[in-house]
Amino acid sequence: MTAELVRGQNHPLSQARLEIRISAGTPIVAVAALGDENGRIHGVEWVAHPGAPTQPGLEVSRQAAADHRLAVDLDAVPEAVHRVSVLLALPVGGTGPVRFGAVAAPFVAVTGLDGDEVASYTITGLEAESAVVALELYRRQDAWKVRAVGQGYAGGLAELLADQGLPQAHQLAGTVNDAVAQGLARSVQAPPPRTADGDRSRQTAAPALGPDKGGTTPQPGPVPPVSPYGGQMPGGPGQPAPQQPYAAPDPSAVTQPSTPTAGGPIDYSHPRRQNAAPPPPPPTAPPAAPGQPAQPVAGDATGWSMEERLYNQVWGMFEDLARTTAAYRSAVDFAESRMDKELEQVLSDPRSRIGGQGDAAREAARARHTQLVTQAREALDRDLTQLAAEADVVEPALPPAYARWDNPAWHAYRVPMEIPMALRLGDLHLPEADRIRIPMLVRLPLERGLWIDSGAAGASDGSFTDSHTMSRLAMETAVAHAARLLAVYPAGEFTVHVIDPAGSGAQALAPLVQTGVLAAPPALGAAGVADVLGRLTQRVDLVQMAVRGGAADSLPPGFDTSQQLLIVNDFPHGFDDRAVNQLRYLADEGPAFGVHLMMVADREESSGYGPLLDPLWRSLLRLTPVADDHLADPWVGHAWTYEPSLVPPGSQVLQQVLAQVAAARTKFM
Repeated sequence: MTAELVRGQNHPLSQARLEIRISAGTPIVAVAALGDENGRIHGVEWVAHPGAPTQPGLEVSRQAAADHRLAVDLDAVPEAVHRVSVLLALPVGGTGPVRFGAVAAPFVAVTGLDGDEVASYTITGLEAESAVVALELYRRQDAWKVRAVGQGYAGGLAELLADQGLPQAHQLAGTVNDAVAQGLARSVQAPPPRTADGDRSRQTAAPALGPDKGGTTPQPGPVPPVSPYGGQMPGGPGQPAPQQPYAAPDPSAVTQPSTPTAGGPIDYSHPRRQNAAPPPPPPTAPPAAPGQPAQPVAGDATGWSMEERLYNQVWGMFEDLARTTAAYRSAVDFAESRMDKELEQVLSDPRSRIGGQGDAAREAARARHTQLVTQAREALDRDLTQLAAEADVVEPALPPAYARWDNPAWHAYRVPMEIPMALRLGDLHLPEADRIRIPMLVRLPLERGLWIDSGAAGASDGSFTDSHTMSRLAMETAVAHAARLLAVYPAGEFTVHVIDPAGSGAQALAPLVQTGVLAAPPALGAAGVADVLGRLTQRVDLVQMAVRGGAADSLPPGFDTSQQLLIVNDFPHGFDDRAVNQLRYLADEGPAFGVHLMMVADREESSGYGPLLDPLWRSLLRLTPVADDHLADPWVGHAWTYEPSLVPPGSQVLQQVLAQVAAARTKFM
């Protein structure tokens, strides 16, 4: 079975001879580099590129093309090599795009020689970058793994190679560009989309207009909305579904917003849809009057169950909102561009710069601009009215796992017998449609950890929150997320651990502590940190060895097989170097073996570790305790404002739900 990776995730490799297939919506240059145990490239002889396509254990294409196949023989690389990095770059000096944010997200797959995929990765979240480390094959304890990286560089291939430690980075980048320009690498056009079953459509997509928010390292994003529904979201209604039956949204799909661009058609389809889904149920609402839109009905999307139909309907709402907003922004941009061009023509003619003729021309240009913008806004408002009506019927019908804390569904809550498809982490909305909230759903079990950013920052409404208040809000957000996770899992199948070295989160953690749903009291001090991290690290090691050794049924008697969540507050307070390495190990290896991480931290407070912790932050889905527009969808790059799902002030719903969880857990034990 193919492992569909998200940024920072890894997967073991069982064979040495591999093929790496690359697909993009535009001609790109593919390079493979060898690195030592620190990832450094020792010299140009460690890099295979179009001008020197073969190196020990490597062979790359001599073309700048939309499709590539790279050959790798891990047994043939030198013993000093511990890492093989696959690098992608846009050709320099051509007529094509100059940044990855203007083209479809590149897709990379690692396959065996028989063509069977071992792991794949869609590189979302790129914006102004013109070169990217797509993935790396790395050696650990005499075994090889593949890791999805997705680290982009706005400075191009030269900056990328320099960051990898190559002394001749700029000279080598020039050599590669010369090879492309001189015809050693012949540029070819992108092939037409492939539509065979099980294949991935690579239709060209251009990001919609969205402000460049900059900020921290790109994070995968909303679900449904991240997929933004995150780095991967499910496909839209009416598309085929896999056997399970739909692929999980990839939070890493939602990333930092991209810079404004104009472009071609937008493909909203998700590439992982394969098997046909059942048709949507017949509508239960009365038929619409002639010329009027159909009355929305909750659960009218495709799916095998009401839960799945609602999940796909939420995704469809997100898709509709993204599409109609993209069309509106594109129309406004066109109107402004047209007006600017007409005004420029008026000003370029000395005879029309002054006098009544010039004034009339300028007034006519502005009138046409106003007319186009008004028409675009009318179309947007019409679509938003229909979406708002759909949201009004869908929100009350959502099950607890998808519902806000103020939804009456929680008053009828009972501990479930099965794990739901997804979990709500908050809401997403756009400035053009502030009244419409799209639930941000992530698939379960979690494929990556969560980072609740407690750093003092400005919210999307322009207000600022001090660091002390942000820390408190961040912990309250973490507790709400943890409580929801506990509530949607069957009794005994989800366990929560807390590390709170200084005890600063005691007030926010009170609902978890007082109801007795924690595995143990929050760990305090450096000794508590070491104890919890040591036990969870050993657990991952044990499960990992059992699974890979084919002995998953031979775990020790009484071994807790439930999913584990570790909440870490005030990082890096109380953490020494060993604890930091254990935390990185849990973030890297834990999700695949049932251990998940939720960090409540201000990244600036750990800046003393330098780039050592960059992979940790990149591997986590960043969320905020206040409304912030730091997430972007993977197709058009809209800047989506995220709002956390919090318990209404004064409500006792959290305590009531946790009391039922604790009672069910006691019976289970």
